Amino acid sequence: MGRMIKEMVVQDCPIRNVLARVCDKWSLLVIYTLKYHQDGPLRFNALRKLIPDISQKMLTSTLKSLEADGYVTRKAYAEMPPRVEYSLTPRAETLIPIMDHLIEWALDNMAVILKDREKAVG
Repeated sequence: MGRMIKEMVVQDCPIRNVLARVCDKWSLLVIYTLKYHQDGPLRFNALRKLIPDISQKMLTSTLKSLEADGYVTRKAYAEMPPRVEYSLTPRAETLIPIMDHLIEWALDNMAVILKDREKAVG
């Protein structure tokens, strides 16, 4: 645990770097959508329909970032019209159980967190 804390306070902290990617506004939602709303890889427009409040530009950017970090695989087919499918990599699959615990914790504690926020603001 001491090593982890020391690594978190350095400027190029690997922990903060990884968490910044997977815990941003859209990445976790894209990862979970690919995991739990599919019978296989999903196409861009299918993802967009499943996450209706994400813009096309933001979904494109998020998918590119997740692909660059090795969480998502992009498979383009040489056909007309063009077809591209996205799926999770084994690396992303190992992240799911960890994030499940975080989501469960958030759901268990959200009501009290919102009450505390209200008290702090007003």
